[in-house]
Amino acid sequence: MNINPIVLSIPVFFILIGLELLVDKFQKKSNYRFNDAITNISCGIGEQVTGVFFKLFVITIYELLFEHYAFFNIPVNWTSGIILFICVDFFYYWFHRYSHIINLFWGGHVVHHQSEEYNLSVALRQGWFQKFFSFGFYLPLALIGFNTLQFLTVSSLVTLYQFWIHTKYIKKMGVLEYILNTPSHHRVHHGINPKYIDKNHAGTFIIWDKMFGTFQAEEEEPTYGITHPINTWDPLAANLIHWKQMYYGLKSMRGLKDKLKYTFMPPGWKPAYIERLDSPFSLNSYKKFDTTVPNNINYYVLMQYVFLLIGATFFLLNLGELKFIDKLTSASLVVLSIINFSRLLESKKHGVFIEIMRVLLISLVLILYFKINTASFIISIIVLAIFSYFWLFKINYSKKHIEADTIAS
Repeated sequence: MNINPIVLSIPVFFILIGLELLVDKFQKKSNYRFNDAITNISCGIGEQVTGVFFKLFVITIYELLFEHYAFFNIPVNWTSGIILFICVDFFYYWFHRYSHIINLFWGGHVVHHQSEEYNLSVALRQGWFQKFFSFGFYLPLALIGFNTLQFLTVSSLVTLYQFWIHTKYIKKMGVLEYILNTPSHHRVHHGINPKYIDKNHAGTFIIWDKMFGTFQAEEEEPTYGITHPINTWDPLAANLIHWKQMYYGLKSMRGLKDKLKYTFMPPGWKPAYIERLDSPFSLNSYKKFDTTVPNNINYYVLMQYVFLLIGATFFLLNLGELKFIDKLTSASLVVLSIINFSRLLESKKHGVFIEIMRVLLISLVLILYFKINTASFIISIIVLAIFSYFWLFKINYSKKHIEADTIAS
C-alpha cells in the first residue's frame, strides 16, 4: 500500500471540503462554484497520477546524492524530524518565492493560482510540472544527510499543513499570526490586488516572509486569480497554457540574451521592441470566468466524479502491486476523464460523444485488461455504463431541444 501521507489524507480532504460546502450553503456565501471546484480537484488528481512517474526522477536524484555524497548520516528520530520540518519549510519558502519571480518556474506554479475562488478545493489545485523546479531547492538536505524516506514524509507534512489555510471562514488568529502561515496570510498570497502580489510565500512559518521582506498583512478583501485569466475548466490546458505562451514568447525574442532574460526574468517581462498587445490589468474591469450548462450535466459530472475519485484513490493506494504498463493505462484513463468532464462543463463540441466512448473504454479496460471478472463487478460495470448512456442521451436530447428553440426564436 502507498503510505504517502497526502494520498492517505484524501478522504479527510473531501470530508473537510464537504463541511465547508455545508457552511457555505448555510451562510449563503457562494464561495464555491461547481465548475471551478471540479477543475481544482481535477488539477489535484492529475498532479497525483502524473506524479507517479515524475516523482521517480526526483526521488532518484535525491537518493543518489544522499547515498554517495552526504556529509553526515543523520539518525531518524523526533528531534531530527522537527529540525528537518523547519529546514524543508525554509527551502519551500525560497522555492515558492522564486516560482513567482522567475518566468520558467512560474509555469509550474501558476496552476495553483488560477482559481478565481478561495476555498479548500483550491488547496488541491497543483501544477503537474512544479516538482521539476521545486526539487532542486531541497537537494542540500540530501547532502546534509537527511535520508530520503524521512525527507519525503516530512515534505508531505509541510504540504498537508497548507491545506487548511485555503479558507475564508477562519479570520485572524491572534498571536499565531506572528509565527504561522494562517488563512489570513495565505489569502493575501492568492490576491491579485497590487499590494498583495508576490507576498506571503511561507508554507508553515510566516516568519520567513517577515525576515526576508515579503510579508503583507491582510487589509481589504483580496480579489483572487491571476492577472491574465486562462478562461477554461480544462486541467490539461491549465497546466500547458503558460508553456505555450513561453514558446511563442521565445520565438519573438531576437537574440540569446533576450531569450534568457525572458526565461528567467519575472513573468510578463518583454524587451522594448516587442509591442504589448494586452491591456494592463485593472481590478476595476476584472470579471470572473464562468460558463452555464443545464443542471443535468452538472449532476452527471458529479456522479462520474465520485466513481473517478474512488478509482483514482484505489490506484494511488496500490501502486506497489501494479506493473508500469498498468500504471500508465490507469493514469491515462484518469487524465482522459478529467479532460472530458471539462468539455462537458464548457459545452464543447463532441463532448457527449467523447464521453460515450470514454465510458465504453473504461468498462472494457476494467473487464478485459485488468481482468476484474467477478460476476458482481461485471454486472455493476454494465449497469453503470447503461445508466450513464441513458443520462447522456437525455443530455444530448436536451441540448438539441434548446438549440432548436433558440433557432426558432
